[in-house]
Amino acid sequence: MVRGKTQMKRIENATSRQVTFSKRRNGLLKKAFELSVLCDAEIALIIFSPKSKLYEFASSSMKETIERYRDHVKDMPTQDSMRAEDVQRMRQLAAGMAKQIELLEVAKRKILGEGIGSTTMEELLHIEQQLERSARIIRARKMQVYNEQVEQLQAKCRLQSTETKERESIFLLLEDDHEDKTSDVETELFIGQPKRRTKKDRSK
Repeated sequence: MVRGKTQMKRIENATSRQVTFSKRRNGLLKKAFELSVLCDAEIALIIFSPKSKLYEFASSSMKETIERYRDHVKDMPTQDSMRAEDVQRMRQLAAGMAKQIELLEVAKRKILGEGIGSTTMEELLHIEQQLERSARIIRARKMQVYNEQVEQLQAKCRLQSTETKERESIFLLLEDDHEDKTSDVETELFIGQPKRRTKKDRSK
């Protein structure tokens, strides 16, 4: 018979709840004992029933195991201390970013020629070199854009010239075809007085 899957929720029936508690408690105590023997693990298990009855298992001494646990937890950072460290780290990061932004603003104003009254000669030379580098980059980009625009215009002119030549070729072909058709029509041209018909011709 297939055993049904138990839903993980509180058992409402008091009798069933007590039976399940007794079975699972004994199974948990057995597993703790087996784990301590098979793996040489130090285990302390404490269980309180719904009626506050105590059940416990300790592989050695419950008191010593609890003291060992307390000493171990004492050395670990608590959640509150970790949160405080995170807040302090974020504050330091924000302060550093604010300082960088302030320095960038000062450098920007100096490049624009503002607030350079107390600037040293070395700083002025550095700013001048920065401006010259920027100007070279801007000129190079300007020439690149100019050449791209010239190439686009040349390509457009070539395309228009090709289309014009194609239209002229089509027009010439149509004109030649019209002349050929006109030359195929035979016409009789008679110059002089019309020929008089005789009685003999009329009798025919």
